[in-house]
Amino acid sequence: MGAPSTFSKEIYDLIKARRDVRDEFLPTAIPEQILMRLLDAAHHAPSVGFQQPWNFIVVRDEARRKRIQSVFAKAKNEEANIFNDERQTLYHALKLEGIIRAPVNLVVTCNKKRDGEKGLGRFHNPQMSVYSCVCAVQNLWLAARAENIGVGWVSIYHEPALRKILKLPDHIEIIAYLCLGYVSYFYDQPELQKKGWRQRLPLEQLIFEEHWQSSALE
Repeated sequence: MGAPSTFSKEIYDLIKARRDVRDEFLPTAIPEQILMRLLDAAHHAPSVGFQQPWNFIVVRDEARRKRIQSVFAKAKNEEANIFNDERQTLYHALKLEGIIRAPVNLVVTCNKKRDGEKGLGRFHNPQMSVYSCVCAVQNLWLAARAENIGVGWVSIYHEPALRKILKLPDHIEIIAYLCLGYVSYFYDQPELQKKGWRQRLPLEQLIFEEHWQSSALE
């Protein structure tokens, strides 16, 4: 007990320093050996039943990224309409992706059938394949931060249009569309928090003992 070891302190610091990067990407190329280190970190994520249901699609072609950018732009304009007045103004001011600015785009996918329809640990909870892939995303994100590489998660897009551009088979699910690259700087706190979109919730209000309890954050 007591103070954390040097190693554990580093991982806690790294977790708190992780950022979702949007507009700070530099054109500097990511060396192939470093990109492979990041993908290897993702590949060492935990997976239920050791299914390893992930694949990684590296997207560098500018023409393809411009097509994806147009899919994002249409979806972003539609999403803006759910907000009113000042909130909508702030939404438009946010830089929500780096599809063109980042030198590398990465799509993390999930193949739920990799080891059959019903594998170990997924008979009652088949969604565990998706959760395993999300663990791979987090591994990659933390490894990238350790390499001083920024990552941005793009979640605003029309899935059918994106699937067509990526030529995905019907049984492959998109888990994350990520933008990767060196950045001019990292924010000292999450960008959406710094710009007033939302504040971090108090941890003590998110912890229950033994069973679900009433909370002001419901």
